[in-house]
Amino acid sequence: MKPSIPQGTRDFGPEVVRKRQFILQTIRSVFERYGFQPLETPAMENLDTLMGKYGEEGDKLIFKILNNGLSDPKNSEKAKQAFENVLQGKNDKNLTERALKYDLTIPFARYVAMNHGQLTLPFKRYQIQPVWRADRPQKGRYREFYQCDADVVGSNSLLNEVELVLIYATAFSALNIPVEIRLNNRRILAGLAAACGGSDKLVDITVAIDKLDKIGIEKVKEELTTRGLSDTQIAIIERYLNISGSNDEKIAALSDLLAGEESALKGLAETRTILNQAVPLIGSDTIDVVVDFTLARGLNYYTGTIFEIKAKGVQMGSIGGGGRYDDLTGLFGVPGIPGVGISFGVDRIYDVMEELGAFPESVHTSTEILFFNLGETESLAALALCTKLRNHGTACELYHENVKFNKQFSYADKRNIPYVAIIGSEELESKTVTLKNIVTGHQEKKSWAELEEQFKKNGWNTSKN
Repeated sequence: MKPSIPQGTRDFGPEVVRKRQFILQTIRSVFERYGFQPLETPAMENLDTLMGKYGEEGDKLIFKILNNGLSDPKNSEKAKQAFENVLQGKNDKNLTERALKYDLTIPFARYVAMNHGQLTLPFKRYQIQPVWRADRPQKGRYREFYQCDADVVGSNSLLNEVELVLIYATAFSALNIPVEIRLNNRRILAGLAAACGGSDKLVDITVAIDKLDKIGIEKVKEELTTRGLSDTQIAIIERYLNISGSNDEKIAALSDLLAGEESALKGLAETRTILNQAVPLIGSDTIDVVVDFTLARGLNYYTGTIFEIKAKGVQMGSIGGGGRYDDLTGLFGVPGIPGVGISFGVDRIYDVMEELGAFPESVHTSTEILFFNLGETESLAALALCTKLRNHGTACELYHENVKFNKQFSYADKRNIPYVAIIGSEELESKTVTLKNIVTGHQEKKSWAELEEQFKKNGWNTSKN
């Protein structure tokens, strides 16, 4: 049988893992600088923890896990009936009680609900783990992928939203990705729904608007019609979606359109506050903060500001997103704990960085020095020196066998190892090493103590020598 992996999943070789680690370490360092603490939750959750939290579309993408023992003759009748129920669109605990987690936010809310008595509020956590969605695989969309989340619970302050904008700006500047940080507010969408006949229209409107980029305005209008909205209501939504201009111009236009809707005006005021406080602190001409009233993010749990990140100059969906969810823990019987959070889509960020050529050259380097193997006695001396350098934090290797120079040079070249160190009989006698920088071509002799001191102090620096 030819080996394979499930559709929508991937293996990652050393070079890819190194690049992914660069992304993860960059984002993690930003989270830590802003005072966030690490958290991990299980790969699977109880099914009732997840179902009903992601909207109609999201629930369809949850990977359910079959119960153990379904093939047992004692359980066969129950299993058959359970399959029948599932085919009719119902969940059945005789068939499945658990599922792979769809995102990190709901498991985090479950964690807070279970542990809120022991947490110091506001609780700022970050989480970097894989999630799973039964989606149709395509470019930038996988069935298993990593998310990096940062959330704050236990605070209503808009300072949290401001800092999350700054976290996005800091991280994407460090990753060398020019982005638009797009902002909207669910209160604005609630105001739009009220203008179209009532809050019961909110889910219908947001689910349709969320598809605007994929299907276009005419198809959105068709979907709104099928969801029971009148021509007059759809005309209001179309005017809303066609608002354009600068951030100030958009806010002014929407203030006029929804002038009588208190919820919308509150959402606009919150958006102005975030813009006024965050934008002056960004300090990068590659990062733009854009008010985008077409942004809906079709998840039912958002209640305030919503975020979405788009990379400039790349055909790719969002590479990050999030928002405020003021009663998410209420889903688990613990009401009154407000929260707001953002997510980074690591797999899409990787694809964007590949397309833009944004990875630094140093990301390809793991081993800094390769010691050549020139015989048993010489290799023992090289191994001793190699061990000293490792103890100082320098990554180095001793080639595994005594073979021709060109084979050992070829290994260093293919592995992107910048230095080779040669200890032959002459160097062994004088306790020196011939050090060659194969990036610059420079070669010199150093005493063992000098080599140890150089790398102890400086590490690898190709600009030297």
